[in-house]
Amino acid sequence: MGTPEFAVPSLSALIGAGHEIAAVFTRKDKPVGRKQILQAPPVKVLAVENGIQVFQPDTLRGEETQTAIARLRPDVIVVAAYGKLLPKNILELPRLGCVNVHASLLPKYRGAAPIQQAVLDGETVTGVTTMQMAEGLDTGDILMKDRTEIGPDETSGELTARLAEIGARLIVRTLDALEKGGIAPVAQNDRESSYAGMLSKELSPVDWSRPADRIHNQVRGLSPWPGASTLFEGKKLKLHKTRAAGKSSGVPGQILPGAELKAVCGGGTVLELLEVQPEGGKRMKGSDFLRGHPAEGVILGNG
Repeated sequence: MGTPEFAVPSLSALIGAGHEIAAVFTRKDKPVGRKQILQAPPVKVLAVENGIQVFQPDTLRGEETQTAIARLRPDVIVVAAYGKLLPKNILELPRLGCVNVHASLLPKYRGAAPIQQAVLDGETVTGVTTMQMAEGLDTGDILMKDRTEIGPDETSGELTARLAEIGARLIVRTLDALEKGGIAPVAQNDRESSYAGMLSKELSPVDWSRPADRIHNQVRGLSPWPGASTLFEGKKLKLHKTRAAGKSSGVPGQILPGAELKAVCGGGTVLELLEVQPEGGKRMKGSDFLRGHPAEGVILGNG
């Protein structure tokens, strides 16, 4: 059970390891682009390419769907970024349970956006956890973990791709050990838990009174979606790539003189805007933006 690109390496690894994939459950095809052309989820595309039957139910609580799952008689259900809750009777159906591939080191960052939240928070280490699913939100017993460092300039998109591959290797190891009875599940410590909620465009506006390193984390944490943004002379300016660039005097949001696009942040810190995208325009280097937009002394707005 999975939907986005993150889940594709896990399904591919399970196929490659010789597991019999009885079926794939994924979200419904979605209309994409201006022409609203229906597009299949990435997991469905891979399943069809490999001749695996695909189910795309609106819910897992319907009798017809639950009967279909029961007829498959799965030994285990693997879940990777599926996006739907599994009811208790499905959780209890497979003899080896339902195993989730979660992109954090549980119990930290339970919830929908663990990768982005880790980057937003400036974490330097994260990883993937496989766990036995329970009725609570990412509260099940831990089976295996694999850790990795987060690069100081790594975006959520880049980290997602890496964690997807780590998760793929980890789920194969986890299933091999489960099959042999070689895993002792470990209960999570709820007192050490944290929650990563859904992303929204409300997180996008930059507050220039915050230190440069925090804004840098915001830019890379919200990349590729929903993206961080500011206001340049009343128009939205998306921030794609940044780096901390020392200190300077000035008010927060003030653009500094020079050939590079740099802005003052909280505490006199400075952020260089390496790649930006003006409203209605294309992504470009900050220095190229300056050539067409005289900006010295302009105060960037919180938007």
